[in-house]
Amino acid sequence: MSYQTINPLTDEVLKTYPNHDAAYVEQALVKGDVLYKQWRNDPVASRGPVLNKVADLMAAQSDALAKILTVEMGKRFVEAQGEVALCVTIARYYAEHAADFLKPEHIKSSIGTAQVISRPTGILMMVEPWNFPYYQIMRVFAPNFMVGNPMLLKHASNCPMAAEAFEKIVIAAGVPEGSFANLYITYDQVNQIIADKRVQGVALTGSERAGQLVAAEAGKNMKQSSLELGGSDPFIVLDDANLAEIKKIISGARLFNAGQVCTSSKRFIVTEKNYEQMLAMLKAAFAAVKLGDPMLSTTTLAPLSSSKAKQNLAQQVRAAVENGATLAFGSLAQNKPAALFEPVILTNITKENPAFYQEFFGPVGQIYRVPDEAAAIRLANDSHYGLSGVVFGSSSEHATEVASQLETGSVFVNSFGGTLPELPFGGVKNSGYGRELGRFGIETFVNKETIVTKHNPINLDDAFGGFV
Repeated sequence: MSYQTINPLTDEVLKTYPNHDAAYVEQALVKGDVLYKQWRNDPVASRGPVLNKVADLMAAQSDALAKILTVEMGKRFVEAQGEVALCVTIARYYAEHAADFLKPEHIKSSIGTAQVISRPTGILMMVEPWNFPYYQIMRVFAPNFMVGNPMLLKHASNCPMAAEAFEKIVIAAGVPEGSFANLYITYDQVNQIIADKRVQGVALTGSERAGQLVAAEAGKNMKQSSLELGGSDPFIVLDDANLAEIKKIISGARLFNAGQVCTSSKRFIVTEKNYEQMLAMLKAAFAAVKLGDPMLSTTTLAPLSSSKAKQNLAQQVRAAVENGATLAFGSLAQNKPAALFEPVILTNITKENPAFYQEFFGPVGQIYRVPDEAAAIRLANDSHYGLSGVVFGSSSEHATEVASQLETGSVFVNSFGGTLPELPFGGVKNSGYGRELGRFGIETFVNKETIVTKHNPINLDDAFGGFV
């Protein structure tokens, strides 16, 4: 596996990184295991000041860190700055709240005094993608650093510079040796790490195929896993939706990060009353974007992450049209240089079209006309994915009721979907399992140990009455 930084705007190879060998990986495992044994009985709060230092350094180096993302995977500089700021917020959130989240929980029991304590489990393997190179790491690193789980990272092969920068930040912050190691390794090496007895879990964000392989390896070795595998999120527009409010966010809902967001709105599902106006709004929003250099403030749509990603998405769009979809906006030619991709809108996608169940990871919007609200809910749920969604309606109470009927991990009512450290993140169906962020995210790789203390003389009937 070749780890290279290639500028998506120019296709220029900027830097190549050598792979780490087995000896380097073993050294990381040894250090992580030693640290885990030191950490497992330390107070959670003792790690908070170091995590805050990580946040301080990221905030201080925001522009330099952001430029790496812009050069390496094409993210608009302003969006890259936002990603760094989000990482700072996540780190500070867990530094402040982790001790409270993980404090002992007391349980009333007839046998005596019972409590559930939270303990680390051991080294974790992170396998992360390129679309949010720092955020994807931070949402696993911050909670698990506070838990006391050392972490190994295998990042995407096209963002090695971002992985290196994150590792330098945490080292400079003074984290204990063994807390975090960035590894330039192959998937065979990932499997070997998952199988190692010192490793207790694996967190992956990526494709369905990658999720299947990693989950199989984790299951074979009896290791805990969490998977986030993308989505084809619905954006439901009800009859009473405020179209003026939708107009404010419709471009960002689909085109933020060049449309390379697992939770972006990919399927606009609109009732008959508003369909034509919504289609016109979507066309206007897509026509207004300025495609170009992501470092320029005038650019509103950045290139895709790579020329290969562009080729794959263009082929996906062509296949959709060949199978009956209507190209309502944009071009099949995609003649812009390097990874620049002009936005596309598809309509009339039938269930027989393979595109109906696919995720389009880029600036491609799909819009569906449905007769009523019930049909909108059915169509939204007729998906292999279930990660996130949006529902717009003037009655927030009714829109919330519609949202509760969607088969998905989260829904945003009358707002643009996003991520915050306090909100659990994850999905159902082929979008994966497990949660990251929030109270639930910090518990994913925690040993919930039950301790029961008997205060009275032993009575075997009390202790084993239900089992003898």
